[in-house]
Amino acid sequence: QVQLVESGGGVVQAGGSLRLSCAASGRTISSYAVGWFRQAPGKEREFVAAFTRSGVNTYYADSVKGRFTISRDNAKNTVDLQMSSLKREDTAVYYCAAMTARWGKSLNSASDYDYWGQGTQVTVSA
Repeated sequence: QVQLVESGGGVVQAGGSLRLSCAASGRTISSYAVGWFRQAPGKEREFVAAFTRSGVNTYYADSVKGRFTISRDNAKNTVDLQMSSLKREDTAVYYCAAMTARWGKSLNSASDYDYWGQGTQVTVSA
């Protein structure tokens, strides 16, 4: 079983950048497909980015494509989300999640993930 802890959230002005990190413990992060999700007040949790267990294939929500980059550091056992050109609508609590087996599951479906971190708040100001 893996434990996930997010960090790096904060307050940033629109147009700025933040780097979120998801630290894994208990198991190596490369054993899982990993995704980032976010949830704004009063809204459903939505998919942001993910990559397969191999780390070869990455996927992004259309709303963040070209602005966000997901990456994995096997040596540090972390998964990062580099966020640039931030917009006010990016304000949300950001969560990382890990998925054990991919068969029959979708990387952009929150319900298909097995493990979740506690989340980190990102606030983008005008």
